[in-house]
Amino acid sequence: MSTIPSGVNQLESKVGGLTIGGRVHSLSAWFVLALRLMMGYAFAYSGFTKIVAAEPFSAGGYLANVAATNGNPLAGMFAWMGSTPWFVEFANVAVPWGELFIGLGLLVGAVVRLAAFFGALMMLMFYFGNWDIAHGVINGDFAYMLVFLAVAAFGAGRILGLDQYIEQYEVGGEALVERYPVLEYILG
Repeated sequence: MSTIPSGVNQLESKVGGLTIGGRVHSLSAWFVLALRLMMGYAFAYSGFTKIVAAEPFSAGGYLANVAATNGNPLAGMFAWMGSTPWFVEFANVAVPWGELFIGLGLLVGAVVRLAAFFGALMMLMFYFGNWDIAHGVINGDFAYMLVFLAVAAFGAGRILGLDQYIEQYEVGGEALVERYPVLEYILG
């Protein structure tokens, strides 16, 4: 049973027997939308500039060299990625196009949870690739990863986004997410 009276601006979560909840300010939707659009623009711009650059994007040097000098706990994995030709070629395509598609998904509010998941995964890899704990374990890459996770958790694609329409699209007389409930984990 919920410990918070029902209402539009309520949050509640139960994890491991612990229930937390609270009231959300009515402006919260605008801040969640701002986070979605900010990360969408940043990623779409970054991907687009890599794709149209005069010099083709190359992840090989970064992967092979970034983690070797900074005490990175995943240095061996980055060295393997940087010295494996097929992985470097994969990264050369996946990074710019991944950034572009993640950004566009966030900008239009379509498949936001999936886009935010992959954005958080990319930021986690950048966090370890740019490993530097001289000023603590929290840096910009870690913070951006948390922003992506917040965008996903709040279902930001339903706030002035296409996900609200995709979810209600009717297939065989019922809403898409009712017919395929697993889509709730991708949309939003």
